[in-house]
Amino acid sequence: MQANADDFKTNYTYVFVHGLSGWGSYDTANKFLKYWGMFGGDLMKYLNKQGFNCVSASVAPHGSAWDRACELYAQLTGSVVDYGEAHSKKCNHERFGTDYSDKPLIEDWDSKNKINLLGHSFGGATVRLLSELMANGSADEIAATDSEGISPLFTGGKADWIYSITALAAPHNGTTAYDVGDVEDDVSNSPKHFIQDKLNSLMASANSEEDDGRADFDNANYDMLLDNAKALNERISTLPNVYYFSIPCSSCTGNDDGTYSPDESKTEMLFVKTARLMGKFTETSEGGVVADESWLENDGLVNTISATAPFNAPQTQYREGEVKAGEWNIMPTYDGDHMSLQGGLFKTNDVRDFYTAHLMMINSLEG
Repeated sequence: MQANADDFKTNYTYVFVHGLSGWGSYDTANKFLKYWGMFGGDLMKYLNKQGFNCVSASVAPHGSAWDRACELYAQLTGSVVDYGEAHSKKCNHERFGTDYSDKPLIEDWDSKNKINLLGHSFGGATVRLLSELMANGSADEIAATDSEGISPLFTGGKADWIYSITALAAPHNGTTAYDVGDVEDDVSNSPKHFIQDKLNSLMASANSEEDDGRADFDNANYDMLLDNAKALNERISTLPNVYYFSIPCSSCTGNDDGTYSPDESKTEMLFVKTARLMGKFTETSEGGVVADESWLENDGLVNTISATAPFNAPQTQYREGEVKAGEWNIMPTYDGDHMSLQGGLFKTNDVRDFYTAHLMMINSLEG
């Protein structure tokens, strides 16, 4: 698909934000394997050649939505990461982080030079929290910080700096993937899944981090639990002048008994076991969140229903030509697993036309 710039009403910069355990343009890993495109090729390079201005951020692979939003802001503005006086004390870590003064992700960002944010997986929570802070700031940080020393991120008043938000396979409402460990699994010890279990163990080991003394609630895994995702949603508003899009994924097929099983032809080996367990797992969280049969369909890591939109936000099914700001437009469910919108890993997925079409649609909206 070829983009036609003549049809664009806007052409604001697109900022892509990776998910859990991911990486971006500031990371060494990106020189060897692009998170956006994977083995299918450099998606950022392709989209830029199509006439879009696309960049990829690098936020903490396992950091909380708050920490990642602060890092993203610093990269976009070319400043020192400021996690906030109140937050850093509460979570027992340093207030300041990396200095991006000499390497900003973009040159200009303000109400005239808006941005489009795209977040994959936990990147969805990252960009949503960034938008909330940009718009409404943080009362806690304002109260805890001298007016001359507070980051502009926490003072609000910048809702009109963001044009659109797209959440890609994002666990808006949490995921049951962290709660399925006790589910009886009669095939987990089969030879077929031996390699998968070894890969899962390696991935878990790679994702483990040394205890740096920070609070145990200041991380991505905590934010994706059902009760905590609900609490996060209650802190994040839907901004009236921002266009919102959610793209859920599914790589499962329904069974006669109402459960779901992974389609292994389109589900990465890393996700097959989790997808199978999620496909038959229901629960009610301690806080009363009910993950019933409607949660069984999944992409191997995120429940499809959770990726539609935050449950407490205004939302509608996407209709071409009828997109409105201030509500989540739920796009058709993408036929693929959790990594499919990155371009896949061992199951290579060509997403170039998909993103070209999506970005063209956003650029065709009224500015």
